[in-house]
Amino acid sequence: MKVLEIRNIVRKDVPIYYRMFFSGCACLQLAANNSIERQIDFSIEIKPTGLKEILVALAEPVDYPLVPLIKALKMAIEELDKNGQLPF
Repeated sequence: MKVLEIRNIVRKDVPIYYRMFFSGCACLQLAANNSIERQIDFSIEIKPTGLKEILVALAEPVDYPLVPLIKALKMAIEELDKNGQLPF
């Protein structure tokens, strides 16, 4: 399982400054020749300790175990955030 890219990321307007909500399209490679695209919603919340918590929700079901899928998506989102590639 591999996250190829997350594209069409749109930030949702939320009045709480320590929470950021986004939606986008995740391109996933589940097997060697099996690639799918799924709509995702995710949020990044900055905790009082300074740590960031990322939550991910899939809009459509996926025929793949969710734990490794969500973990890979969280890592990809964390990398996008670290590199400053999420919209403001």
